[in-house]
Amino acid sequence: MRNTIPPTMAAVQLTGYGGLDRLVYRTDVVVPTPGPDEVLIRISAAGINNTDINTRTGWYARTTRGSSGDAARHGGDADGAAGWSGDLHFPRIQGADACGRIVAVGTGVSSGRLGERVLVATMQRAYSDSEPFTTTVFGSECDGGFAQFAVAHTDETYAVDCDWTDVELASIPCAYSTAENMLDRIGLGAEKVLVTGSSGGVGSAAVQLAKRRGAHVTAVVGDSKAAAVRDAGADTTVSRNADLVEVFGENSFDVIVDVVAGPTWTHVTRLLRTGGRYITAGAIAGPVVELDMRDLYLKDLTLKGSTYQSPEVFANLIGYIERGEIRPLIAATYPLEEIADAQTAFLAKEFVGKIVLEIPQ
Repeated sequence: MRNTIPPTMAAVQLTGYGGLDRLVYRTDVVVPTPGPDEVLIRISAAGINNTDINTRTGWYARTTRGSSGDAARHGGDADGAAGWSGDLHFPRIQGADACGRIVAVGTGVSSGRLGERVLVATMQRAYSDSEPFTTTVFGSECDGGFAQFAVAHTDETYAVDCDWTDVELASIPCAYSTAENMLDRIGLGAEKVLVTGSSGGVGSAAVQLAKRRGAHVTAVVGDSKAAAVRDAGADTTVSRNADLVEVFGENSFDVIVDVVAGPTWTHVTRLLRTGGRYITAGAIAGPVVELDMRDLYLKDLTLKGSTYQSPEVFANLIGYIERGEIRPLIAATYPLEEIADAQTAFLAKEFVGKIVLEIPQ
C-alpha cells in the first residue's frame, strides 16, 4: 500500500512565532515515513483550536501577561521557550486535531490497522521519558494535522466506528479531551457546576460532558450565543458581562470548570461553596490572576490545573462517540489553504462550537 502514497504533500508550515504571515501553505513538503510503533495517516479534516494560535503567537512564553486574543492581534513577540514544553523547532506543521485513515504502518504495528478511520490523541505520552505528567502535544512538539499526511504513535491513534463525517470527528480530539480530562480530574458528579467560555470548543464540550455526568450546568456565555449553548445542554446561561457573585450569590457552586481566567477570576473563590473545587485548562482572558488566600484556606477549596491526560480519557471519548452520548458542534469549514481566514474567523469568536479545516485528498 506504500506505493499509493506520493513523495510530497500539501501542508501548512509554521515558520516562526508571529502573525498569520508565519503560516505558509506548500505543496512540496516531504511525506513523513512511520517509524517503529508509528502509523502514517492520510488526514481528511483538522480542527482549529486556541492552542494552535497561542503556539503561533508565542503566548505560552512566561513573559506574556495579556489575553491570548491580544497576542494574536499583535502578531506575537515571543523570543524562545514559547511552546508547550519550551521552544519549538521550525518549520512545524501544527494541527492539534486530526481525523483520517491509516495508510502505512511502521515496524511493530500490525498491518491489520491499514484502512482504519482514526482520531489522533492531542495530549500524548512522552514515550522516551518515564516522568509523571510529561506530555507531547500533537501539532506542537511533533508535526500535526494541518497536512495531507501525518505520523503518530500507534497507541495514540484510535479507531472509531460511527456514522459521523470526518469533519465532525475532527472537532473532537483537543477540545473534548481537554474538557473530559478536567471533569475526570475534578471528579464531577451530579453537582452544580459553572462552565466559563461555554460557546468555544472546550467550553461547549464541557457543557455536554458535564450533562452526561448528571450535573446541573450553568454556562457563562455571550448573550448572542446563549440559546445555542442551552441547546447544547446547559440548564442555565448567564452573560459573560454579568457580576456572577451578584447574580448567584456566594457559595453557589460545587465545581467551577474554567478556560477563561483573566480579571474576573477573583469571583471564583467567592462563588464556590465551602469544600468546592476549581479546575482550569486555559486562560484566554489573561494568565495572571489575583487570589485571596483567605478564601482558599478558610473555605477548604481545591484548585487544580489540567494538562496531562491518562490514556483512559481519550479511550472513553471514543466510547461516548460510538454510543451517541455526545454530538459535534460544527460552526464552519474552510479548505486547508485558507487557514489564515479560518483563524481570523476563529479569533472573531462569533460562533459556537468548532471551525474545521478540510484537507485536500
